[in-house]
Amino acid sequence: MALQVQNPFQILLRKLPKPLRNKYFLSITVFAVLLIFIDKHDLLTQWKLRGSVKRLEHDKAYYEQKIEQAKLDQENINNNKEQFAREKYHMHKSNEDVFIIEEK
Repeated sequence: MALQVQNPFQILLRKLPKPLRNKYFLSITVFAVLLIFIDKHDLLTQWKLRGSVKRLEHDKAYYEQKIEQAKLDQENINNNKEQFAREKYHMHKSNEDVFIIEEK
């Protein structure tokens, strides 16, 4: 009678719960781990890119607002240069005082 030596991997395999021994479950799990953590387009990278896109959209809206303000200022300059200089840059002649009342 010869003693059978069992493969140590088979002993460990039997100790695992049944779902972990299922080859389909294992392949799906390995595939999911690859996609979520190891892939070039992993979850962390996508999260950082989404934050960058939101920040850039916010910057875009800010600069569009600044462009509109600059266009309005340009129209004001073209329509009345003296008034614009007095209100915006507080320029005045040497013998006068300028009072600016801002409405809220």
